[in-house]
Amino acid sequence: MTVTIILAILIILLLTGMPLAFAMGVATTAYLYMTGIDAGMLAQRMTASVDSFLILAIPFFYLAGELMNACRLTDRIINMSRALVGHIHGGLAQVNIFASMIFSGMSGSATADTTALGSVLIPAMKKEGYPAPFSAAVTVASALVGPMIPPSVALVIYGTLANVSIGRLLVAGIIPGIVIIASQMIFTYFVARKHGYPRYPRASLGEITKSVKDGGPALLFPVIIVGGILLGVFSPTEAAAVAVLYGLVLGFLYRQMGLRKLCTVMVNVGLGSCRILLIVAASAAFSWVMVRENVPQGIGHAISTISHQPLIVLGIVLVVLLLVGLFMVASSAEIVLTPILVPVVMQFGIDPVHFGVLMVFTLIIGGATPPVGILMFIAQDIAKISHAQMVRAMIPFYIPLFFAVVLLAAFPQITLLLPNLVFGS
Repeated sequence: MTVTIILAILIILLLTGMPLAFAMGVATTAYLYMTGIDAGMLAQRMTASVDSFLILAIPFFYLAGELMNACRLTDRIINMSRALVGHIHGGLAQVNIFASMIFSGMSGSATADTTALGSVLIPAMKKEGYPAPFSAAVTVASALVGPMIPPSVALVIYGTLANVSIGRLLVAGIIPGIVIIASQMIFTYFVARKHGYPRYPRASLGEITKSVKDGGPALLFPVIIVGGILLGVFSPTEAAAVAVLYGLVLGFLYRQMGLRKLCTVMVNVGLGSCRILLIVAASAAFSWVMVRENVPQGIGHAISTISHQPLIVLGIVLVVLLLVGLFMVASSAEIVLTPILVPVVMQFGIDPVHFGVLMVFTLIIGGATPPVGILMFIAQDIAKISHAQMVRAMIPFYIPLFFAVVLLAAFPQITLLLPNLVFGS
């Protein structure tokens, strides 16, 4: 009964528009009052959750991504992608998808990917004769790889909340990210052939070499992070700090980083990090309530009445995550659900690293689905199309997205191959 009341309070507060962190804080406070527990427990749980060296990776990765965006490497990434994949059917659409994979290794954000690449490639695709809705849909679908390939703030948050190795998580996201991009490129290939979309002449070896040289700094960004972690040179948090230093050096070398711009970036990152960490802290207190009331065990028992097969259990949880993603921002849903669902899936022998990668990707698909779908609103604004046009254009792209989810869920070896090779099984 107590849990029902607390969840009702949380839902009502969220429906009234109260920010998630405050809604969870109020719900937790109500629980403490109803059970007679000292209210100081709220502050204790909140501060303990963010008093961690590992959690410093969140603002560092956030800052590193913003610095790389400020370096304006977008044009270099696009030119390199055009030389490598522009000759495939649907040339500029393929460039859009491939560039998203590279850009995700800089920003780790689907929103940044959609905004930065979309503002350049959507007008360019329209100019080359691609329908505006198709151009916007390609941009949104490919941007979903953003939180998968390191650096990924979403995976760092999951690892912090689930008490899972962040190094394993960052490495685990690489192959699934490639699978997601490959499925979209194959799908786009057949669509482009059907509609006769243009493609570029195959680039010469000299053109490829020059484009890779110019875009090299963007490629080195994830290499430094992942390579340093794999070689044991530094921890994930230290890798994030090194990434910040690399972004600063590039900014000044390319003369794109003045003192005024640096101050603006620092302020934006500071405010953004505070919002994320406040939600993480409030979520830690709220999840303590859920664990204390045996909610994960209750969910696990309810699922076990349906099936004990890990794959079926995982499928049920993923369907729930897809439904949640329709109505809730991915980052908020991840923070609320991770402490609740991880104990549930572990009851059925599901690897928490495998589940973390799937959870992040499944929730981020919500950014490409109505009614929340923030990525869709960004892309349709750039493409100057209606929301109805945007939704219709997105429908075919759900095919490769859902195919990737099913493939990654059915074959955990895809996700766990690299972390098991590097860190051991």
